[in-house]
Formats: sequence, structure tokens, C-alpha cells
Amino acid sequence: MKKILFINGSPNKHGNTAALAEQLLEGKDYRTLNLIDYKVYPLGQSYADDQFEDVIDAMVDADVVVMGSPVYWHSMTGQFRTLLDRIYESRKKRMLAGKTLFFIFQGAGPSATMLEAGNYTMGIFCRLFGLTYGGMITNFAEAGRLRNKL
Repeated sequence: MKKILFINGSPNKHGNTAALAEQLLEGKDYRTLNLIDYKVYPLGQSYADDQFEDVIDAMVDADVVVMGSPVYWHSMTGQFRTLLDRIYESRKKRMLAGKTLFFIFQGAGPSATMLEAGNYTMGIFCRLFGLTYGGMITNFAEAGRLRNKL
């Protein structure tokens, strides 16, 4: 059985990003990691209570990673972007190779350009680190369709 990890980049643990993950992962056993519960400091800052290693270790342990963020200020949340930055600098990033990643990106009224930019970013992320990009989910219909790829 595949290990599935959902990383929720929303400050709202039970918001629309989580609801789309529930739709995508319906009937699957998965772990949720809410970034808001973790201290992941920006690049260049070093504090003893930084929990980035906990997050990357959870990603490395999973077979399938579902990452989600609402659209904030035309892009991903700050917590989510910080996580991507930290992964880029991590020695463990190569350990993500071979995993499948799905990206949830939703908002009240994102433009096609915003969604395209998010999809592009996550596609590049997957190519850089050897993950298979399962696709982007922006609504419940897409979540239902992509569930079959899990």
C-alpha cells in the first residue's frame, strides 16, 4: 500500500485546500501535515526550533505527496513558498526522486495566469528533483478525476 502525505500550506487547517485534498484522497489512508503547525524558517535563518527536517523527512517517507496552497496575493502562501525554498537547498531533495506529486491550488477567483504560474512552478519542482507530476487540482471535479491516478 502506498504511503500518502498531504501537506496543507493553508493557514486554515479545515478550509478549501483541505476539502479538495479530502475529495482527491477519498477512500485512501493518508497523513496530513499542516504547515501552520511547524516552524520552518526562511533560508538564511538558523534557529534551534526549526522543524524543516521533520517536514522533509515526512516527504521522503511517503510514496505520494499531495501539496496544497490557497492562492494568496496571486501566488502560493508564504509558508508554502518557504518550504519550496528550503527543499531546494536541502541535501535530502534528491531523496524525493521517484515519488508522485499532486498539487492543490485553489482560491476565490484566481486568474488563469495565476493558476498557470502555480502549475508551472510545481512542474519545474518535480522535474528538478525527479518526481512524477500527477497534476494540479483547482476544483472538486478535478480532484475526483485525478483520484484515479493515485
